[in-house]
Amino acid sequence: MNILGISAYYHDSAAALIQDGQIIAAAQEERFTRKKHDPRFPLQAIRYCLAAGQVSLPNIDYVVFYDKPLVKFERLLETYLGYAPKGFRSFVQAMPIWLKEKLYLKSLLRKELSTLLTVPKASLPPLLFTEHHQAHAASAFYPSPFQRAGVLCLDGVGEWATTSVWLGDGNQLIPQWQIDFPHSLGLLYSAFTYFTGFKVNSGEYKLMGLAPYGEPKYVQTILDNLIDLKEDGTFQLNMRYFNYAVGLTMTNREFDKLFGGPPRPREGLLTQREMDIARSIQVVTEEVVLRLARTVRQELGVDYLCLAGGVALNCVANGRILRENLFKDIWIQPAAGDAGGALGAALSVWYHYLNHSRPVNETDSMQGAYLGPRFQAEEIRAYLDSIQAPYEYLPEAELLPKVAQILAQENVVGWFSGRMEFGPRALGSRSILGDPRSSKMQSVMNLKIKYRESFRPFAPSVLYDRVSDYFELDRASPYMLLVADVKPELRLSLTDEQQQLFGIEKLNIPRSTLPAITHLDYSARIQTVHPETNPRYYALLKQFEAVTGCSVVVNTSFNVRGEPLVCSPQEAYQCFMRTEMDYLVLENFLLAKPKQPQWVRDEAWQQEFELD
Repeated sequence: MNILGISAYYHDSAAALIQDGQIIAAAQEERFTRKKHDPRFPLQAIRYCLAAGQVSLPNIDYVVFYDKPLVKFERLLETYLGYAPKGFRSFVQAMPIWLKEKLYLKSLLRKELSTLLTVPKASLPPLLFTEHHQAHAASAFYPSPFQRAGVLCLDGVGEWATTSVWLGDGNQLIPQWQIDFPHSLGLLYSAFTYFTGFKVNSGEYKLMGLAPYGEPKYVQTILDNLIDLKEDGTFQLNMRYFNYAVGLTMTNREFDKLFGGPPRPREGLLTQREMDIARSIQVVTEEVVLRLARTVRQELGVDYLCLAGGVALNCVANGRILRENLFKDIWIQPAAGDAGGALGAALSVWYHYLNHSRPVNETDSMQGAYLGPRFQAEEIRAYLDSIQAPYEYLPEAELLPKVAQILAQENVVGWFSGRMEFGPRALGSRSILGDPRSSKMQSVMNLKIKYRESFRPFAPSVLYDRVSDYFELDRASPYMLLVADVKPELRLSLTDEQQQLFGIEKLNIPRSTLPAITHLDYSARIQTVHPETNPRYYALLKQFEAVTGCSVVVNTSFNVRGEPLVCSPQEAYQCFMRTEMDYLVLENFLLAKPKQPQWVRDEAWQQEFELD
């Protein structure tokens, strides 16, 4: 049986295919259209999934969409009526698209599927709908390695729910309780993302990365004015300070007064205020998440916790849950945002709607999140020959030791290998790699390759069986969704003079013997690499370890700022040539920058991608 899940029309549209309960393929539309967070109908992602499953649309048994538009429209209307006459301008802007398209989503989806995939409407599969948080919860629990677990979903908003708790047991996913819009931890965090000058639904991870440079000066201000936080983690926001329910911005003038001025303009100067605000909202977010997690543990009596929703991408908060030892283990859906809703919706039909039994995989069922397209050697060779790009084609036994040597010489390598990752993280298939021991690697990668803000840290990939040698972590973190500290013996102490520095002044001070991946507070966002899910990447790290004695490499996503992760060899080569990367590996093809034909430098390409 084939089930196709779709998420679309808000942000991060995606498609996922399961066959007889097995996850076959999943991908975000942005990877094909090159428009980051693309919300449009995921035509190309669907085409990819169907091709990967070797199935045509008429042979799909069910298509399922990840939320219920009529319930969402009810929330929209009730919100506008509740705040009227405020929000009239926003209401006038929102209604035409709802009345024209979103209110008739079933018809729209059938039309898109029929027209774009050239299938008569009569041959289309039945179309089902799940609730938004049901899709999130299903994406977190069904692929997890747990037979029974609490499930906590935290995001901006779905239909009504912004926070929901579920009990997962076998193939059952039982709703417990929820917190409704406008009271939303996700939107609270996004409000601060907006206020500190970053893009909502995109820059939240930058706010998290900025936090260690600040002091928690505003924690009490937030708790006294913005959020009424109860002991059990439930909360209400004081909407006097927010504009998102009816306005066109996230915050208002009352919010400005509270934090001493207007929001930072996009691309404006980052000051100590933004750093202190970032630290403060991170502290509050962690406190809310921890209290909610404790409540789940107490109410459901479960040993394990699953997480999904955009807030579950806050890997610092996830690391706190783990360190508190509330649960024996936790598992986070790697595509925790709306893209993962496509997969959750499909799994929900298989297990909940069709009531199939659920086998539990002792690791998980996500196959390392390597669920996207891969490219064969013939395709890569044909492309490289077409542009007359010099390359070496090397067997694995020669290639991996050579790349390890190249990395050890402080070169930056674009690494394109196997199936593309599903979800926001690069996990060693579409990655840019470097030597974590290098003191210059962070600034080189940020400013000459990624063209992004200098404060942003890089993540380590580490051999799974060596993780405890480098980090305060004793378990797998295959999806880079847990933050833990670098081991004390690897840290470097600050001099008296360095301790007097503030905020961004501390940026260039090495914090450990692995300076490129150690954040200001000694933390690191860890990916453990496993031979079962990515044997080639594991083998490369083993070679790097043999050359250097170090079991860690720097791993950042293969793209530049504002660009989606590269999908094809062509996009990888373009990114390689436009930036200061030294080498490119396309499967078994090795390309050295100095040997490439002259690339016409045209800085206009940097306008091609909207800054995030």
